[in-house]
Amino acid sequence: MTQDEMKKAVSLVALNYVKSDMIVGIGTGSTVTHFIHALGSIKELVKGAVSSSEDSTRKLNNIGIPVLDTNEVDIIDIYVDSADEVNHHKQMIKGGGAALTREKVISSMAKKFICIVDHTKKVNILGQFPLPIEVIPMARSYVARELVKLRGLPEYRQGVITDNANIILDVRHLNMAHPIHLENKINAIAGVVTVGLFALRPADLVLIATSNTVEIME
Repeated sequence: MTQDEMKKAVSLVALNYVKSDMIVGIGTGSTVTHFIHALGSIKELVKGAVSSSEDSTRKLNNIGIPVLDTNEVDIIDIYVDSADEVNHHKQMIKGGGAALTREKVISSMAKKFICIVDHTKKVNILGQFPLPIEVIPMARSYVARELVKLRGLPEYRQGVITDNANIILDVRHLNMAHPIHLENKINAIAGVVTVGLFALRPADLVLIATSNTVEIME
């Protein structure tokens, strides 16, 4: 299978976890786009969706699935999203699509977080993919200096404004040996909105598409 075919295959497997009358959290990105299209085939079963980005909201609206505001729901039954990297602890780097803040809010609200990826995203140690950090614009230089103190190499993602009107710093060469400790440390930097390290709240289930099957990591 091609990478796109793997993304479609893993999305179809994720559809099996959607049950009648559920509120479904929806992530962002090319793999999730396949899941949204698949979800359209059973949209009459879905109570509603909560979306992590304006892009996903448009796609859900186009197929007739009602999109709810997070403030209108107490809990989300399942959250389906992809990742830029995922390790064997089901911890992830996310934010390549710049939707990390809303993704982190929705994953925190969800009873079950299902991560859908192809096998190229599975790693032993996180950090080959640069770590995205959403930052308020006036704190960009300060946060970058603090990240350098952590031995990271931050780079401003030029021309990208998040749905929350913030900017993204992509950071390379951070020590990812202890992801929970690192997530807490970056969260404590003034001006950081969200770090794209999902270690405090990892996935509950990871579906991994290979060239001939979909593996389940529980």
